[in-house]
Amino acid sequence: MRLVQATRGTTLSFRHRGVGLIACGIAILGIGLDQLVKWASVAYLTPGQPVEVLGPLLKLNLIRNPGAAFGMGANATVVFSSFAIIALLACLGYALPRITRLWHSIALGLLMAGITGNLIDRILQPPAPLHGHVVDMFQLPNFAIFNVADMCITFAAVIIVIMSFVGDRRPEGQS
Repeated sequence: MRLVQATRGTTLSFRHRGVGLIACGIAILGIGLDQLVKWASVAYLTPGQPVEVLGPLLKLNLIRNPGAAFGMGANATVVFSSFAIIALLACLGYALPRITRLWHSIALGLLMAGITGNLIDRILQPPAPLHGHVVDMFQLPNFAIFNVADMCITFAAVIIVIMSFVGDRRPEGQS
């Protein structure tokens, strides 16, 4: 197996690079799905007119959210945009080169997809770059309206929490 010199003298095999590629692939797929669903929602849904999908359990309800979950921080859009840029750079520059396990790549890929999906909205959606409103459309009873990017972030968090308790007891480098 060929070896590659990584940061701080750590030796990584090409197998380690494979988990990084998996993370990037998951991120790209997640971003694509998020943007496709947002495009379709804007094209086919009317704001304020929910469409029942699974009766009262799940509705499609198009909103443009300037804040975070439940509309909190509506006046802090540029702060959310800045935080997302910093978080994405940390994922790419710090976490991605260090992941070693398949579950790391799945969680990191989902996290990068979620961060990037909503950041794209904050940059490209009205009213202005870095002040854009996030397109949300999935509505559950008594819960915030959310999108695919939000689901990616949530699934990443669930994986990280579960694996921090269950853990992988194998030595580093063994998937």
